[in-house]
Amino acid sequence: MKKNITCIISDIDKALAFEWAAEFLDKEKITLSFILINGENSFLRNYLQEKHIPVYAINCKSKKNIPLAVWKCFWLLKKLNPDVVHCHLFFANLIGLTAAKMAGIKSRIYTRHHSDYHHVYFPKTVKWDKYCNSLATKIVSISDVVTNILVQKENVEENKIVKIHHGFDTKSFIEPNEEKVTALNAKYNPQNKKPVIGVISRFTEWKGVQYIIPAGKKLLEKYPDALLLLFNANGDYEKEIDVLLKELPQYSFQKIKFENDIANLYKVFDVFVHVPISENAEAFGQTYIETMLSSIPLVATKSGIGNEIMKHEFNCLEVPYQNSEAIYNAILQLLENETLKNELIKNARQSVEENFSINKMITSLEQLYLH
Repeated sequence: MKKNITCIISDIDKALAFEWAAEFLDKEKITLSFILINGENSFLRNYLQEKHIPVYAINCKSKKNIPLAVWKCFWLLKKLNPDVVHCHLFFANLIGLTAAKMAGIKSRIYTRHHSDYHHVYFPKTVKWDKYCNSLATKIVSISDVVTNILVQKENVEENKIVKIHHGFDTKSFIEPNEEKVTALNAKYNPQNKKPVIGVISRFTEWKGVQYIIPAGKKLLEKYPDALLLLFNANGDYEKEIDVLLKELPQYSFQKIKFENDIANLYKVFDVFVHVPISENAEAFGQTYIETMLSSIPLVATKSGIGNEIMKHEFNCLEVPYQNSEAIYNAILQLLENETLKNELIKNARQSVEENFSINKMITSLEQLYLH
């Protein structure tokens, strides 16, 4: 029997995972519709409209707008009459699960995209996570870290949790477009500086970018032509990071707020660094997988999915949390030991290529929706 699925998503402009779901879920068995909270003019909405997939938008810019947003969502769900509602991200969870319960929808799912963020930084918000947990009939966990937090800190029963890793278009990372890579090099490294140290992390405290910059400063002593490229360079910790960046020569780094072509971007880097400040900071951490697929050597702390896939001196170089000196030493090791670098690259791809494919994610979602 064909199932009607409504995905409710908040505060997303572009996200490949939802585009892939729209494209690859079995259309003989599943009919999709979308409700986007604060996504009226988003890339995702335009994409769905081009694909002739029903999509609706609800604005909810502040907490005081939540009751009206729930009411609007309720009437949309009554109109769409889905068999399953699947919510993604905090406002969507809060609004979508409440409206779905009011509308009498029996299968209410949400994917938990954050780990202990509220526990650490906004403890008063944890009650709303627990509220969403109570409304959901199933919770999708994207990593063991998320599962542990749900079970150990929020008392969710394990039989309510379904583990589904993020899936990736592995081919786009393994076989990049050389013309696009050349264009990205020209755009971000026109002087062909070497080595290029890549970072794709929001400027927020728990991402640990503040520990990469002193390592970059020290690297300049040995490699004066080194270039530090910082992508997703904005967030609530930007002022603190800018203070650190003032200690670097202006020609030695770039801050880039957004680059759409992530799959080809990795080939611009000689080494990639990702150093969240604790094992629970990341819920997942897509850059771990993307780096390993892209054949770029990785220096990282274990966090999120990194706890499950990272093996020191096998597929990456693991460094301690909040340790600039260790980051510097690991980067130096990769730059000066070609044999080690090539071994890590080979093992890294083998570690993730099969287990994080789109097909595996889509199959898991279909099983969740249809059973």
